[in-house]
Amino acid sequence: MTDLSTVLETTGALAGAGGLGYAKVYAPRVYWSLVGLPVTWGRFSFTYRSTMDVCGLTVQPSRLRAFLARNIAHTAVQPVPPKVRHVRGTSTGLRVTLRLPAGLEPADLVAASERLRHAWGVHSVTVTETKPGHVELRMTGYDVLRRVRMPRRAHARGLSVPVALREDGTAFVRDYRQIPMALTLGANNSGKSVYQRNLIKGLAKLPVALVGIDCKRGVEHSAYAARLSAVATTPDDSASLLDVLVGEMESRFDLLSLHGVSDVWDLPADIRPVPVIVLVDEVAELFLISSKKDEERRERIVTALIRLAQMARAVGIYLEVCGQRFGSELGRGATMLRAQLTGRVVHRVNDRQTAEMGLADVAPDAVMTASLIPAERPGTAVAADSSGGWTKIRTPHTTRAEAAAACREFAHLVPDFPALDPYRPHVPVDVPASGPSLVKPFPVTD
Repeated sequence: MTDLSTVLETTGALAGAGGLGYAKVYAPRVYWSLVGLPVTWGRFSFTYRSTMDVCGLTVQPSRLRAFLARNIAHTAVQPVPPKVRHVRGTSTGLRVTLRLPAGLEPADLVAASERLRHAWGVHSVTVTETKPGHVELRMTGYDVLRRVRMPRRAHARGLSVPVALREDGTAFVRDYRQIPMALTLGANNSGKSVYQRNLIKGLAKLPVALVGIDCKRGVEHSAYAARLSAVATTPDDSASLLDVLVGEMESRFDLLSLHGVSDVWDLPADIRPVPVIVLVDEVAELFLISSKKDEERRERIVTALIRLAQMARAVGIYLEVCGQRFGSELGRGATMLRAQLTGRVVHRVNDRQTAEMGLADVAPDAVMTASLIPAERPGTAVAADSSGGWTKIRTPHTTRAEAAAACREFAHLVPDFPALDPYRPHVPVDVPASGPSLVKPFPVTD
């Protein structure tokens, strides 16, 4: 009987170890919740003060505190680390809220984040300022970008669309109210098109007008025709369509002036014009010319894009520009337009200079990370904005058919926009597949 119980105990222990090993590889959330979170929480609790001390994240105590320690408590005067206000475990990591003592700033913790990551044995440590004097350490227990699973609460609403997953386990949201103009760069097979599909899939559910500019004869945007209010597939069509959008911008400014407001969102809802989001698939095609006679068209396009990027935010017109490379070699106006595109998303690129074009002027520290994105991880990118903050993200895989199905499902949300009717794409009517006849034949004669 003793031998049998020993065998059962050994078998159970091996099965449990095998189950944890399986969960660590194929179900990392389960493994983190059962093993990783308790271990990391305990390591953090027992080593917090010493870790902060060796990482240089402590300050000398105030004179009053030092006096009390020496004369009242009769203890040695210890350096003061940030005070732990709240610790919360999640399915992907650990969230720690800290109150910074006088003499420390969030940048100090950002600079030491790599040392904190190794000290506590987690995959990554991200520092976020929640309010003055308080920061949140977002520790991720495992590589959440290896298998992207968007948070359940991430839904498109207002003018915000969750399009990717951050490396700290939260959703990366494309918010047009906060960042109205954006630039997305990436080489072939880097995941740039998948990023755009996720964006269109989310935008299709919102009450907005979608305008596509796809000079590759519409091979990308043709699948989304059911939800597009307008599409241009050649440089000539793009020039005329952009002229229409500039005219729409000017008429909206007249509306704002008439009501004495400076932003379209200050207008009453019943007279507020519908937001317009312009999706440019390959911006280089709008700049390149093959002959001298195309220069006038190029000037029209570049001037219209710059005017929209500079002023259209106030009237509810937003730009989403994509390309493989976007630098001064495209010609006059390229760098001026790029400077107006606040949001930056850079996927894997073919050279460091392209990463610098997208990130060096807003987040120089992110250039190296964008240059090292591996080819076997399509959809991985670095997202940054003019605030200097940046994060690594990865887009969940979405097929072209899924994005097109969402556009057909919400085709009824296409707003009434008479100015764009000449550019409205043709949507073919679905013809039912041929099948056996359901009419029962009757003989003419017996």
